[in-house]
Amino acid sequence: MTAHSRTISASELSDRLAPVALGGEIMSYSFARCFYEAYGVKTIVVSAVDVRVTSSSRLTDYRVVPAMGEGEDAIMDYLRHLGAELAAAGKVPIIFGSADWHARILSSHKEELSQWFAVPYNDFELLDEITQKERFYEICEELGIDYPRTWTFDCADPNVEIDAAAFTYPLIAKPSNSARYDLMDFPGKEKVYEVKSAEELTRVFDLLRGAGYDRELVVQDFIPGDDAAIRSLTTFSDATGEVRVVSGGRVVLQDHSPARIGNPMCILPERVEPIIEAAKRFCAHVGYRGFGNFDIKYDARDGKYKFFEINTRPGRNTYYVAQGGANIAKLLVDEYILEAKIPYQEAYGDVLYTCVPARVIERSVPDPALREQVLAMYRAHKTDYPYDWRGDTLAHKLWAWVTYLHQIEKFKRYVGDVRREDAR
Repeated sequence: MTAHSRTISASELSDRLAPVALGGEIMSYSFARCFYEAYGVKTIVVSAVDVRVTSSSRLTDYRVVPAMGEGEDAIMDYLRHLGAELAAAGKVPIIFGSADWHARILSSHKEELSQWFAVPYNDFELLDEITQKERFYEICEELGIDYPRTWTFDCADPNVEIDAAAFTYPLIAKPSNSARYDLMDFPGKEKVYEVKSAEELTRVFDLLRGAGYDRELVVQDFIPGDDAAIRSLTTFSDATGEVRVVSGGRVVLQDHSPARIGNPMCILPERVEPIIEAAKRFCAHVGYRGFGNFDIKYDARDGKYKFFEINTRPGRNTYYVAQGGANIAKLLVDEYILEAKIPYQEAYGDVLYTCVPARVIERSVPDPALREQVLAMYRAHKTDYPYDWRGDTLAHKLWAWVTYLHQIEKFKRYVGDVRREDAR
């Protein structure tokens, strides 16, 4: 039993619960929405910058803290101060982050932070192991979980060379340690590199090594298919590693801007039994606790679903779990504060998760049948935009609308009109 469960009961949550979110993006707002709906409490959002769509919300106590952009030591100094402040006020805080590097900091300092906060992350040894993509694939191999054919190359070893001519193209190249990579900034940086030639693979490897990235570069077989071949699966497991809640769907559209490529922007609820069972085996095998988000792609060449990675934190699109009927804030509180038994639930439903207007769907989804299926959900008002909470302030609603409409221009720039291209 944790210190938190000894000092708070369910009836006290509305007075004493203090959610703390690191980062001002959509995931923090989604959780703030759920914490408010479940317990009537505001979420303290801590960010180095003012993200107006979140700071203008009545659901948040938004704090612009420069230390959040000054590295791990500065962040920890601030969190110690914040933890002591909340403890002195009689609060019971729970802390979570919106980025991979937030998860690593909170996990690696979990023992110290637990003096003040409930910390809903796995111990660092496990988190670090399974976020190394080469180790993730080793576990998949052990458990019979399908994954793309993969090679790794150590960027820190000056003697390592890639025999680029030996590969068949196209390929995907990406850093094995996304948390470390996210903190880097250099010209030509992309989240994932689509590699179409031997020269391009050599260029990417040299680029990362020259920028100081000192972990492995992962090179993978390219699985054909557009955004709609991708599946997102979110699980929530108890302390034994047993999955208690599962939700997921088919990605209709991903972000295609270089800095955010791969972030799902529209997800259609879809239950796929093989990937649910595979995720359950994985979580039970490693003893995973809390939220996990699996990236998966359907390979039409062999009819199998290939697992790419697990994000050891709630994903930016975790709100689709709430749309399916499982309040994501309540899951954290039940597991990490009240230590309540969570009934098994498959949270799917028939509501479209979307961060883009219907016009983007019309222009950017190449499959006519899928495009019409999704547009029919817009017409039937079976859509939900996480920022669209009707009780929020007028300022928030304005910023949410601006953010929403901005996607039209962004997709026009990076995707174009697929209907026009098909007509050529």
